[in-house]
Amino acid sequence: MRTLSRVAVLGAGTMGSRIAAHFANSGIASLLLDLSPEIARKGIDAAIKQKPAGFFLDSEASCITAGSFEHDLAAIADCDWVIEAVTENLEIKRGLWRKVEAVCGPEAILSTNTSGIPLRKIAEGFSTGFRRRFLGTHFFNPPRYLHLLEVIPGPETDLQLIEFVSAFGDLRLGKGIVPCKDTPNFIGNRIGFFLLGTIAKIAVEDGYTVEEVDALTGPLIGLPRSATFRLLDIVGLDVAWHVGLNLYNAVPGDPWRERYLLPGFHKQMLDRGWLGEKSGQGYYQRVGKAKEIHAIDLKRLDYHPAVTPQFPAVESAKSIRDLGERLRTLVAGQDRAGTFLWKLFSDYLVYSAERIPEIADRMIEIDRAMRWGYAHTLGPFELWDALGFKAVCERLGNRCPANIEKMRREGRESLYANSGASPTYFDFGSNEYRAFEEPGILLSRQTRIESNAGASLVDLGDGVLCVEFHSKMNTIGEDQFRMIHAGLEETEKNFAAMVIANQGEVFSAGANLMYVLMAAQNGEWDELGEMIHRFQQMNLAMKYAKRPVIAAPFSRVLGGGAEIVLHSAAVQASAETYIGLVEAGVGVLPAAGGCKEMLLRVGDVRAIAERIGQAKVSSSAAEAGQLGFLRASDRITMNPDRLIGDAKELALERGRDYAPPERAQVKVGGETTFALLKLGIWSYRQGGYISDYDVTVLEKVAHVLSGGRLTGEQMVPEQYILDLEREAFLSLCGNAKTQERIQYTLKTGKPLRN
Repeated sequence: MRTLSRVAVLGAGTMGSRIAAHFANSGIASLLLDLSPEIARKGIDAAIKQKPAGFFLDSEASCITAGSFEHDLAAIADCDWVIEAVTENLEIKRGLWRKVEAVCGPEAILSTNTSGIPLRKIAEGFSTGFRRRFLGTHFFNPPRYLHLLEVIPGPETDLQLIEFVSAFGDLRLGKGIVPCKDTPNFIGNRIGFFLLGTIAKIAVEDGYTVEEVDALTGPLIGLPRSATFRLLDIVGLDVAWHVGLNLYNAVPGDPWRERYLLPGFHKQMLDRGWLGEKSGQGYYQRVGKAKEIHAIDLKRLDYHPAVTPQFPAVESAKSIRDLGERLRTLVAGQDRAGTFLWKLFSDYLVYSAERIPEIADRMIEIDRAMRWGYAHTLGPFELWDALGFKAVCERLGNRCPANIEKMRREGRESLYANSGASPTYFDFGSNEYRAFEEPGILLSRQTRIESNAGASLVDLGDGVLCVEFHSKMNTIGEDQFRMIHAGLEETEKNFAAMVIANQGEVFSAGANLMYVLMAAQNGEWDELGEMIHRFQQMNLAMKYAKRPVIAAPFSRVLGGGAEIVLHSAAVQASAETYIGLVEAGVGVLPAAGGCKEMLLRVGDVRAIAERIGQAKVSSSAAEAGQLGFLRASDRITMNPDRLIGDAKELALERGRDYAPPERAQVKVGGETTFALLKLGIWSYRQGGYISDYDVTVLEKVAHVLSGGRLTGEQMVPEQYILDLEREAFLSLCGNAKTQERIQYTLKTGKPLRN
């Protein structure tokens, strides 16, 4: 049975150092080599300082040993996997691999992170043993955050090795694995850079501005906020140019290859040294002390203050929550936005379909590569179905690719379909629908027992019930209260355990602030107080339920969402969990048991006050454990696709012979602790770190954490602290400055320090 305990990463540039960092995140030590140990150490330091960071915890950098090719290559003999990530130059790579072959262990895995050089050219002339162990493992940058790992066999790679690397990448590195053919730039960059080139082409031909393009190619259509020109600034204009040029030269038979040559304005910017973020200016730049964002004029190549484009159809479509419906509405328009998007989508869909079977035998791999590597909500074939399969075919007319046209003539109505419990895709090779497996559990394919507008009860099978949130940003209110109580009752009767999970963009952005603001402005204090009470009692009911409640947090877990996690019997957290009690940012404090649970978990009251007062949010699940949001017995899932399946397994494990905990007593310090905390608040104010109103909020936090004005240290019941939380929350809501903070956050998504 093959195991991995140490890897070697060759090349400490942006990719190599971040790959080593992500292995450290997974608990695997590495040897990071470059031309000198100093260069390797700079790579490690850059991974620590990177925003967002390459490490879950800065301390994990100690898992990496820096060295040089000249003096430390022999140490590769002790490594189980050697990953090459040096510059994209065939002879440099081959020269390095010759040295590696001479010193590496006989069973070591050998892989290249190349994105543009065929593996067959790298492996040519090497021994049979080398070629059987050699493959491509193309990580996407940054490796910690982008889900895709393309796995590419060389001409003679052992298929069992491919299976091992794929399984390790999935389970230990948390990657979405896409098997690729050894074709130029594999799948993700072949399709992704075609899309970038097509957007640039339309911008030139039809006179769209940088701001207009980015407004039309971001979250509006299911793409990241970086959109197009912002993404090019992040990637680097030089990197994008060289990738495109490499692709152009590598695909002489591709009739669309001109798309890979980025427009003249891009080359002119390169010649001026405008490379994007790394040079301080690209398609955008920040100007002056205020860092005002300016955008470039693509014709004159000078900058102007960035403006918000005005597309009436876009403003109307933004209110459509369903992405498919929004896209259909947009492309149906004959306005400037609709024209742009149809030109873009039509070429993108046609090109993707024509690349089968050249770059992949199945559409699934292309869709996954674009979702996992470029963070698109829909891959091109999923997009085709969302726009309406037949409608797109009819609109394309004679441009419809032959494989798609054949489907249409045979009366097929979609590229993906359902067959019982299994999803299916249309296989162009066999001309029929075939079942495929999605990694992990998809809640959308499980049986719903009960639902309301904001939450559902879902049967996960094997005696595990799930409470799924599906409100906007999964905010918490009456719908969630009712469904969790219903879930607890149902679990006690018919299930072994309950999981709280969802597959939205975030686990939960916290309590419904709009309700809080409206109640406060209308003076509905009894109603607001009762709502807080119900939230508190729901959390207590979960904590002391007869069956275990398992939380499966991921992404943002804020305020009330964090309080639900804190009251769960156990937690199966995604590695990328950003959890915090952030209520102080909107002028209130945790009032659903957050203060209480932190008092029970964290011994240092000053540390608790700082975390609540600073609205501290963990940068990973590992840091969440350091902050007290996770316990040592809680578990972390590297692959987010596996989170709910892992939570189900944990629920079944904890459900065996489960006994609820004894009712807790909370230790508080009384007046002495309050005085200590108040001194700290005063120091922060004197230093100019907080505002006068922050002082008001933090003194309320201190009042709760000290247990009120009790004399001396005492043990108090949980309900005592809950009552203090509720009273403090209501009093702060009555202050106009808190209402200003809530209103500002609802409008901008940012905190206000008034």
